[in-house]
Amino acid sequence: MNRLPTWVRQHIVGLRVLLLFTVICGIFYPLAMTGIAQVAFHKQADGSLVSHNGRTVGSSLLCQEFVDAKGNPLPQYFQPRPSAAVQPGVKNDYGCNAMYSAASNLGPTNPVLIQDIKQRQKQIEAFDHVKVSQIPPDAVTTSGSGLDPGISPQNAAIQVDRVAAARHISPATVRALVSKYTEGRPLGFLGEPQVNVLLLNLALDQRYPVGH
Repeated sequence: MNRLPTWVRQHIVGLRVLLLFTVICGIFYPLAMTGIAQVAFHKQADGSLVSHNGRTVGSSLLCQEFVDAKGNPLPQYFQPRPSAAVQPGVKNDYGCNAMYSAASNLGPTNPVLIQDIKQRQKQIEAFDHVKVSQIPPDAVTTSGSGLDPGISPQNAAIQVDRVAAARHISPATVRALVSKYTEGRPLGFLGEPQVNVLLLNLALDQRYPVGH
């Protein structure tokens, strides 16, 4: 080794260090973190998957659209906030596509965003029979990821009467479920309270199925 030129010896040392850290950081560390996560946070490590009647129906960390085949919102379900996570060029992709997490990237003065908000306000006004002044911002704007699973309690509140009527139950019953699936601020001070739409809609289907 000592007979080799200095630059060759330096490259050999560098290669050894590279291989060592490749094994440590590329094999041992990921395996260790995966093992710890599976033991300590098994559900979260597997994606916080949600099952219904023995079938995986989604993740509690991702939004999901509740629409018919034409993209029309179903009145018996709480609706998530608008989503920009859509597959480009696909007509039947209405948002919440985990493969295409994205924001609209439209600023507050962008005419396209302003038009979208006005259109969404009209749709919600007709769908939920509320005044535009009652519609909260998250009901007409997309999230940064396009995949937020929750809506604000104010957003849920304007949907209660419509869901109750579609399921032939009292608004008070629906409000009680909304309260149950309202999550507080993480650590008590981060972010805002939110209602998990997927978990809430599954609870509605389990307790008050449509047609029964």
